[in-house]
Order: sequence, then structure tokens, then C-alpha cells
Amino acid sequence: MIRINQASKTRRNHRPTCKKARYRLRNWSAYNECLVKRGSIDLWINEEDIGVWKPNTAGKRGGQLLYSDGAIQCMSMVRSVFHLTLRATEGFVESIFKLAGLELAVPDYTTICRRLRCLEVSLPKNATGPLHAVLDSTGLKVFGEGEWKVRQHGYSKRRTWRKLHLSVDADSHEIQAMVLSEPSLDDAGAVPELFDQMTEPVEQLSADGAYDKKKVYEACAERGISRVAIPPRKDAHIWQHGNCAAAPLARDENLRRIRKVGRKRWKQEAGYHQRSLAETAIFRFKTIFGAHLKSRRMPQQQTETKVKCAALNRITHLGMPDSYRVM
Repeated sequence: MIRINQASKTRRNHRPTCKKARYRLRNWSAYNECLVKRGSIDLWINEEDIGVWKPNTAGKRGGQLLYSDGAIQCMSMVRSVFHLTLRATEGFVESIFKLAGLELAVPDYTTICRRLRCLEVSLPKNATGPLHAVLDSTGLKVFGEGEWKVRQHGYSKRRTWRKLHLSVDADSHEIQAMVLSEPSLDDAGAVPELFDQMTEPVEQLSADGAYDKKKVYEACAERGISRVAIPPRKDAHIWQHGNCAAAPLARDENLRRIRKVGRKRWKQEAGYHQRSLAETAIFRFKTIFGAHLKSRRMPQQQTETKVKCAALNRITHLGMPDSYRVM
């Protein structure tokens, strides 16, 4: 018995191990400056924001807003980037204006919370079409217990999540569209709404197997997207056979190619591995802003998430790492 255990232990120690790929940056100096600029208050409160701090109410009757939508968005962005509460955000911006000698009133925390319910936020975008859209989704916790506590002691109170759906451009790494939904909405169900937010033409769509549904391909056909890199399931069947008079479906062409050359080679030919950029965007989102939502109501949560996506695009515009593989 001892010999058997020693032999099995020897076999385990001599198993071949795959070495993890190593990368180096070509633009470390420039990227290092970009990382420093992320903490600059000038990036989040600039002259453009200060210029539109007060709304233009000329010629309007009745009660008027004291602060513009740009001012509320600026306050919300500062709150998200520096991980502040609403009251701390009010005090933080007040101190910044005092040090800068600006005689501008700062909205109180109740005004910020109320205005976030109906605030229109646009994502800053520099990318021009045609785009390579990569899709993915993740969960954001509203409140509840952490995973460690649940694993050790089980549930003791409810845990609430929201689902964030993202469409990222593979070339510019910008977030082109976002949808925050209930956890019950599947990944494929959010695709039409993501397409409605994208103004630039899309050349290719890449996503994981969760998007292998007819409603996704129908939405791509309406948008005129002919290149769809979504791996079918291993037990997938042809939807529309070759003797049909209609045009061949992109999903069926992918399945035929997989049967001919294999799934691995098809992924390389279709550029499917670009889909990992959506996972990278989600990783950056959670690393910078965290995996929690501070707002408690759905309208405010949607605005909070879109503000974070806008801030992430602004960070992306500062500069991205240019890496190459060395091993």
C-alpha cells in the first residue's frame, strides 16, 4: 500500500505543467503617466463642467433648476471614481471649489439622489465604424452577504443583484452600449436594446455560447451584421438546410465550418478570441469601481452604472497598455 501511494505521488509530481504566458509593455512610460492622471481632479472637474454648472433658464416660466444635468453628472462621477458617499461627495466638491476660489453652489446629497432618477447620461465615444462588438454580462451586488460568509455559514438574509450587459468595441476598448437589468433577463434578451444604443455600423459581433439563440441572429440580420462569431453548442443542429431558397444563416455557416475544420481552428479564423476584451472591460470596471451598487432603486442604479461606464471610457481615452508576448 505504501508503494502504491508513493508511485501515485511520483506521477503527480511529474505531470507536465503549462507555463503561464508572460507579457511586456511597449509603452510603459506613457501608460504610467495615464495611470497617474486618473487621480487628477482636473480630469473629473474641468473647465467645461464648471462652465455649464448653472442651467440656462432664460425665457422659462415657473420654478427653475438650480443645477444643470452636467453638474449632477459631474458630482456622480466624482462619487463613483473616488468611492464616496453622497454626503462625502458634497463636502469633497465644496472643498475643491473653495480651494480653487470658485463661487459656485454645490448640490446637496438629497438633490443628487433625486436628480439621478431621471438624469440622461451619454457615453463619451471616439470610435468610428465599422465596429467589432464583443458582448458579455456580469452581476453587480446591491446588498446582501458576501460569498465567504455564505460559504462558511449559509444564508441568513436576502441577497440582491443586478445584471450588467456590455457591448465593447474590440479596437478602441470603448464601451459602446450598456444595459442594467434584473437577474432574470438572459444575455440574449439584452442584445436588441444594446443595438439600439449603438449609432456606428457594426461589422462583426462576437460573444460566448450563451448568445447562441435565434433572437440574437434575428437582431444581427436587422442590423445588417453578416459576421457573427458565436460558438454553437456541441449538440447543435442546422437550423436552415442548404436546399432552402432563403439566404444561408450565419449560425449554420459557422456550424458547417466547425464540423469541417474543428472548433479551435474556427475560433482563430473567426476572430472569436477578441471576445475576451469584453471580459477585460468587466474586470477593469469592477477593479476601478467595485462590484457593488450604492443606489437602492432601479432608476438610480441605471444612472449610476451608466455614469461609471462613461468614466471608464474617459479613462480609456487617456491611454491603454500596448503589450506583446515574450513567452
